[in-house]
Amino acid sequence: MSQPLYVQLSQQLGYLAWPLFICAFLGLLIVLERLALVISEQLTRDTWLTDLRQQSLGATPVKRQQLIISLNQGRSMLARGTALLLIHAEQHKTMREEIVNLWLLKQKEKLQSGLRVLQIIGIITPLLGLLGTVLGLIEMFHQLGLSNGPVTPSQLATGLGLAMNTTAAGLIIAVPAITMAHLLTLWADRRCNKMAHALNQLNLWLDGLDQALNIGVDAPAQLSQTPTSPTKINNDSSSCDVEVN
Repeated sequence: MSQPLYVQLSQQLGYLAWPLFICAFLGLLIVLERLALVISEQLTRDTWLTDLRQQSLGATPVKRQQLIISLNQGRSMLARGTALLLIHAEQHKTMREEIVNLWLLKQKEKLQSGLRVLQIIGIITPLLGLLGTVLGLIEMFHQLGLSNGPVTPSQLATGLGLAMNTTAAGLIIAVPAITMAHLLTLWADRRCNKMAHALNQLNLWLDGLDQALNIGVDAPAQLSQTPTSPTKINNDSSSCDVEVN
């Protein structure tokens, strides 16, 4: 009768079975939770922004109120950030920038939540595998020391098996963990930069620059527009600040 899988793995990995199991379980939870966030954000389309760009209307109080009402039904991060910006539309531009900067920093923390832990798992598990290799070699030499006869494969099998199994298990957990941590970090930075760019455009739009919503947008109408005052967007991956000159 075959043994359950976790019993077989426990026998193959020895004392390091549970540490590796815990790392694998935590890594899987973090990846699934982050992928759920990515899918949710990708499925949520900000059609209101496209419509607003096509309409090219001024930021009148009536238009702002209508936009706030429509954004209350949106679930995307950009919709919530835009609603926050519109609520404070009467504030000075500098004050709006500070409010949006604080909000963006908070969103960046949410987007990168758990990724540091995933990177730590990717660093720890190979070290656990290396520790298993050392323990396996110690076990192998211990078995050799107890034998007075010639060396047989069975004396080497237990120690070498533990050494190879723990090394393989550590790498199997570490490679996906590190890969997903970097990919999700890249996605978070890109998402944050796109939100900063859109909120920067909306901030200029609130100041009366009706064509600000089309700045940086690839559209035929963009060719016929005259140059406007530059907008400085901080694309540094470590920050999502919005700065308007």
